[in-house]
Amino acid sequence: MAAHDALRTILPVAGLSEERARTVEITGGSDPVLPTPFRIGETSAAAVAATGLAAADLWELRTGRRQEVGVDLRHATASLRSGNYLQVNGVKMRGERNEVMGMYPAKSGRWSYVHANFPNHRAAALKVLGCEESKASVRKAVAGWDALELEEAIIAAGGAGGMVRSMAEWAQHPQAAAIASLPLLEIVKIGDAPPQKLPEGDRPLSGIRVLDLTRVLAGPTCARTLAEHGADVLKITAPHIAARDDQEYDTGHGKLSARLDLRQTQDLETLKGLVREGDVFSQGYRPGTLAGRGLAPQQLAALRPGIVYVSLCAFSHVGPWASRRGFDTVVQNVSGITTRQGQVFPGAEPGPQFYPVSAIDYLTGYLMAFGAMVALARRAREGGGWLVRISLAQTGGWLVGRGEVPEAELKDVAPEFTADELARWSIESQAPAGTLRHLKPTVQLSETPPHWARPSVPLGHNEPVWPAR
Repeated sequence: MAAHDALRTILPVAGLSEERARTVEITGGSDPVLPTPFRIGETSAAAVAATGLAAADLWELRTGRRQEVGVDLRHATASLRSGNYLQVNGVKMRGERNEVMGMYPAKSGRWSYVHANFPNHRAAALKVLGCEESKASVRKAVAGWDALELEEAIIAAGGAGGMVRSMAEWAQHPQAAAIASLPLLEIVKIGDAPPQKLPEGDRPLSGIRVLDLTRVLAGPTCARTLAEHGADVLKITAPHIAARDDQEYDTGHGKLSARLDLRQTQDLETLKGLVREGDVFSQGYRPGTLAGRGLAPQQLAALRPGIVYVSLCAFSHVGPWASRRGFDTVVQNVSGITTRQGQVFPGAEPGPQFYPVSAIDYLTGYLMAFGAMVALARRAREGGGWLVRISLAQTGGWLVGRGEVPEAELKDVAPEFTADELARWSIESQAPAGTLRHLKPTVQLSETPPHWARPSVPLGHNEPVWPAR
């Protein structure tokens, strides 16, 4: 089936045989699952299945025993908007996007996307546009701009956004060409170290320590996925870094959370101490940003031989946009996804539309977790420090590259899952905030069913220390 075909495109990147794809049981039908032409069902099932295979490999390394891997394609698709299904004390936790965020008509029939969910990006865009913070004011201001000039001006001001392109236009863009030369993700050796046996424990990632220095959805989903297989995850944030509670509760299952301000020497040293005793370092800064603090891949491979360093950015480490800020929504707009979505599923008014899930974000998170687990297995077998490198744009290219559901099959697609399905996929956990109702882990493993040993906690809830192994 298509999901197995998609899984076959992931496995060789990690040096795994494409034949392994056949060993995963994928149920739950096929695309379309929700109103979009993009194959979000098969890609989510494939990415989740890849994490299951990598976890099963680590289990076999520990015990010599194989286990069965299964995925429900519809549950996997629901996980691409898991924040939608989060309830705190019976109340739906729905983080509203800032009203200014969105696509606006610019000059010459073009459209511009203004990303405004974080205060600093919003301020940058409003300063460039010279208008107040309201949808009407932004609409009026954008209408006077050339979309490409506005894209460059907002980026230069430290904001995020872009000109809305078609897929054909993106295909001709130098950044798309740069990404096309890369695999979906890279797993690269970055240092020598002797093989390191997995710590004792009764789960695939028992005793593995993960530092999560990411935010929003993709990176945090990676660490959440590692936690569901038994890793000890410590999320590191700082008071000056903007965050949204709804996203943090959604991606925080299984994690501890501490605050460190890496601009302060003492806090930076505390972090490096955690790295020395850790196994996986996951970060989502733009390429080169952390080198000045001694936290670049090669620097940490020297500090902690055998580190698995997971690196996420928006547009990859090559090409003219390598240092450019971006998010799932930015990639959707500049690469033609919103243009196509708007053609097939028009909104209340004409123009580009977001697809109905955060596919690029969550898919990237699953692929990061897959890469991290493959690298941990390599470290156990052959030693070395490893870099797992991926970008949102690479994942977007993979998603689009899977082709589209024929338009004839896109009639009367339900916009939501059934109440029975959501009930079957949901669990409750007791957290500091109260009772959380949320989706449970998607992948099914026959011997080590994934679960989160810790509830989601508020940012900075814990001290920056590792729990005892």
